[in-house]
Amino acid sequence: MESSLAPPSLSPVLIALFKGVLYQDQNGEVWQSLLQLQPRVRDYVGVLGLELVLDESEGYAYLRQRVSAPDEPELPRLVQRRQLGYSVSLMLVLLRRKLAEHDATGGDPRLILSRAQIVDLVQIFLPGGSNEAKLVDRIEADINKVVDLGFLRRLRGQDDQYEVRRILKAYVDAQWLSGFEEKLAAYRAHWSSGNGGDA
Repeated sequence: MESSLAPPSLSPVLIALFKGVLYQDQNGEVWQSLLQLQPRVRDYVGVLGLELVLDESEGYAYLRQRVSAPDEPELPRLVQRRQLGYSVSLMLVLLRRKLAEHDATGGDPRLILSRAQIVDLVQIFLPGGSNEAKLVDRIEADINKVVDLGFLRRLRGQDDQYEVRRILKAYVDAQWLSGFEEKLAAYRAHWSSGNGGDA
Protein backbone atom coordinates (compact mmCIF):
# COMPACT_ATOMS: atom_id res chain seq x y z
CA MET A 1 0.00 0.00 0.00
CA GLU A 2 1.45 3.34 -1.07
CA SER A 3 1.84 6.12 1.44
CA SER A 4 -0.15 9.29 0.79
CA LEU A 5 2.81 11.37 1.99
CA ALA A 6 4.97 12.84 -0.77
CA PRO A 7 8.64 11.79 -0.62
CA PRO A 8 10.95 14.52 0.66
CA SER A 9 12.45 16.72 -2.04
CA LEU A 10 16.22 17.12 -2.34
CA SER A 11 16.19 20.65 -3.81
CA PRO A 12 14.89 22.57 -0.74
CA VAL A 13 17.45 20.78 1.46
CA LEU A 14 20.37 21.63 -0.83
CA ILE A 15 19.24 25.23 -1.27
CA ALA A 16 18.97 25.69 2.50
CA LEU A 17 22.45 24.24 3.04
CA PHE A 18 24.03 26.32 0.27
CA LYS A 19 22.54 29.45 1.85
CA GLY A 20 24.17 28.72 5.22
CA VAL A 21 23.54 26.80 8.43
CA LEU A 22 20.31 24.80 8.63
CA TYR A 23 18.79 24.79 12.12
CA GLN A 24 16.23 22.24 13.26
CA ASP A 25 14.36 24.80 15.37
CA GLN A 26 14.05 27.31 12.51
CA ASN A 27 13.15 25.01 9.62
CA GLY A 28 11.75 21.75 10.97
CA GLU A 29 10.29 20.50 7.69
CA VAL A 30 13.54 20.87 5.71
CA TRP A 31 15.44 19.41 8.68
CA GLN A 32 13.29 16.24 8.58
CA SER A 33 13.86 15.97 4.82
CA LEU A 34 17.62 16.27 5.41
CA LEU A 35 17.55 13.42 7.93
CA GLN A 36 15.76 11.20 5.40
CA LEU A 37 17.93 12.25 2.44
CA GLN A 38 21.33 12.29 4.14
CA PRO A 39 23.08 9.77 1.82
CA ARG A 40 21.85 11.60 -1.33
CA VAL A 41 22.87 14.99 0.10
CA ARG A 42 26.35 13.67 0.95
CA ASP A 43 26.75 12.20 -2.56
CA TYR A 44 25.59 15.40 -4.25
CA VAL A 45 27.77 17.83 -2.29
CA GLY A 46 30.70 15.39 -2.43
CA VAL A 47 30.88 15.91 -6.20
CA LEU A 48 31.46 19.62 -5.47
CA GLY A 49 34.27 18.91 -3.00
CA LEU A 50 32.06 19.59 0.02
CA GLU A 51 31.01 17.52 3.00
CA LEU A 52 27.91 17.64 5.15
CA VAL A 53 28.40 18.30 8.85
CA LEU A 54 25.28 17.21 10.72
CA ASP A 55 24.82 17.32 14.48
CA GLU A 56 21.41 15.86 15.33
CA SER A 57 21.80 16.33 19.09
CA GLU A 58 22.54 20.06 18.73
CA GLY A 59 20.12 20.53 15.83
CA TYR A 60 22.25 22.06 13.08
CA ALA A 61 23.82 21.14 9.76
CA TYR A 62 26.16 22.94 7.35
CA LEU A 63 28.51 22.34 4.45
CA ARG A 64 32.29 22.66 4.59
CA GLN A 65 35.11 22.22 2.14
CA ARG A 66 36.35 18.63 2.05
CA VAL A 67 40.09 18.12 2.48
CA SER A 68 41.42 16.63 -0.75
CA ALA A 69 43.25 13.30 -0.58
CA PRO A 70 46.96 13.41 -1.61
CA ASP A 71 46.21 11.77 -4.98
CA GLU A 72 43.23 14.07 -5.76
CA PRO A 73 43.45 17.35 -7.68
CA GLU A 74 42.80 20.43 -5.54
CA LEU A 75 39.34 21.83 -6.33
CA PRO A 76 38.60 25.58 -6.20
CA ARG A 77 37.10 26.61 -2.85
CA LEU A 78 33.32 26.85 -2.93
CA VAL A 79 32.97 27.69 0.77
CA GLN A 80 34.78 30.93 1.57
CA ARG A 81 37.20 31.20 4.45
CA ARG A 82 36.62 34.17 6.72
CA GLN A 83 39.56 36.03 8.21
CA LEU A 84 38.52 37.26 11.65
CA GLY A 85 40.17 40.08 13.54
CA TYR A 86 41.51 39.62 17.04
CA SER A 87 38.57 41.25 18.83
CA VAL A 88 35.97 39.14 16.98
CA SER A 89 38.01 35.97 17.62
CA LEU A 90 38.26 36.96 21.27
CA MET A 91 34.49 37.39 21.49
CA LEU A 92 33.88 33.99 19.86
CA VAL A 93 36.22 32.26 22.32
CA LEU A 94 34.65 33.97 25.32
CA LEU A 95 31.14 33.10 24.10
CA ARG A 96 32.25 29.49 23.50
CA ARG A 97 33.69 29.30 27.01
CA LYS A 98 30.46 30.78 28.42
CA LEU A 99 28.48 28.16 26.48
CA ALA A 100 30.63 25.37 27.98
CA GLU A 101 30.04 26.75 31.50
CA HIS A 102 26.31 27.03 30.78
CA ASP A 103 26.16 23.41 29.52
CA ALA A 104 27.93 22.22 32.68
CA THR A 105 25.06 23.56 34.81
CA GLY A 106 22.64 21.24 32.97
CA GLY A 107 19.78 23.75 32.80
CA ASP A 108 18.12 25.36 29.79
CA PRO A 109 19.93 24.28 26.59
CA ARG A 110 19.69 27.84 25.26
CA LEU A 111 22.20 30.41 26.47
CA ILE A 112 20.70 33.91 26.41
CA LEU A 113 22.92 36.92 27.12
CA SER A 114 22.15 40.62 27.18
CA ARG A 115 24.22 43.12 25.20
CA ALA A 116 25.57 44.47 28.52
CA GLN A 117 26.64 40.97 29.62
CA ILE A 118 28.56 40.44 26.37
CA VAL A 119 30.20 43.86 26.68
CA ASP A 120 31.25 43.02 30.28
CA LEU A 121 32.55 39.61 29.16
CA VAL A 122 34.83 41.12 26.52
CA GLN A 123 35.74 44.46 28.05
CA ILE A 124 38.10 43.09 30.69
CA PHE A 125 40.31 41.57 27.95
CA LEU A 126 40.68 44.78 25.96
CA PRO A 127 43.08 47.60 26.78
CA GLY A 128 41.35 50.31 28.79
CA GLY A 129 41.56 53.94 27.86
CA SER A 130 40.10 57.31 28.58
CA ASN A 131 37.17 56.85 26.19
CA GLU A 132 35.04 54.02 27.55
CA ALA A 133 32.13 54.91 25.24
CA LYS A 134 34.37 54.35 22.21
CA LEU A 135 35.43 50.95 23.56
CA VAL A 136 31.79 49.93 24.09
CA ASP A 137 30.95 51.06 20.53
CA ARG A 138 33.79 48.86 19.25
CA ILE A 139 32.49 45.84 21.20
CA GLU A 140 28.96 46.47 19.93
CA ALA A 141 30.29 46.55 16.35
CA ASP A 142 31.92 43.16 17.04
CA ILE A 143 28.59 41.86 18.41
CA ASN A 144 26.94 42.85 15.12
CA LYS A 145 29.69 41.06 13.18
CA VAL A 146 29.17 37.89 15.27
CA VAL A 147 25.42 38.14 14.56
CA ASP A 148 26.21 38.40 10.83
CA LEU A 149 28.45 35.33 11.11
CA GLY A 150 25.50 33.41 12.63
CA PHE A 151 26.98 32.68 16.08
CA LEU A 152 24.61 35.05 17.90
CA ARG A 153 20.90 35.55 17.18
CA ARG A 154 18.90 38.56 18.34
CA LEU A 155 15.75 37.55 20.15
CA ARG A 156 12.62 38.73 18.39
CA GLY A 157 11.22 41.84 20.05
CA GLN A 158 14.25 42.13 22.38
CA ASP A 159 17.06 43.88 20.52
CA ASP A 160 19.44 43.77 23.49
CA GLN A 161 19.04 40.01 24.13
CA TYR A 162 21.00 37.39 22.19
CA GLU A 163 20.97 33.63 21.96
CA VAL A 164 24.42 32.04 21.60
CA ARG A 165 23.97 29.62 18.72
CA ARG A 166 25.18 26.11 19.46
CA ILE A 167 26.98 25.82 16.12
CA LEU A 168 29.72 27.86 17.81
CA LYS A 169 30.83 24.53 19.36
CA ALA A 170 31.62 23.17 15.89
CA TYR A 171 33.71 26.18 14.89
CA VAL A 172 35.51 26.74 18.17
CA ASP A 173 36.43 23.25 19.34
CA ALA A 174 38.23 22.31 22.55
CA GLN A 175 41.68 22.28 20.90
CA TRP A 176 41.20 25.73 19.33
CA LEU A 177 39.86 26.99 22.65
CA SER A 178 42.85 25.74 24.62
CA GLY A 179 45.30 27.31 22.15
CA PHE A 180 43.54 30.62 22.37
CA GLU A 181 43.49 30.42 26.19
CA GLU A 182 47.32 30.47 26.10
CA LYS A 183 47.25 33.52 23.83
CA LEU A 184 44.76 35.21 26.15
CA ALA A 185 47.04 34.64 29.13
CA ALA A 186 49.99 36.15 27.25
CA TYR A 187 47.86 39.08 26.10
CA ARG A 188 46.62 39.72 29.63
CA ALA A 189 50.19 39.59 31.00
CA HIS A 190 51.33 42.03 28.31
CA TRP A 191 48.71 44.62 29.26
CA SER A 192 48.98 44.16 33.02
CA SER A 193 52.77 44.65 32.90
CA GLY A 194 52.19 48.30 32.09
CA ASN A 195 52.49 48.08 28.30
CA GLY A 196 48.84 48.74 27.66
CA GLY A 197 47.51 50.94 30.39
CA ASP A 198 44.54 49.79 32.43
CA ALA A 199 43.44 46.32 31.40
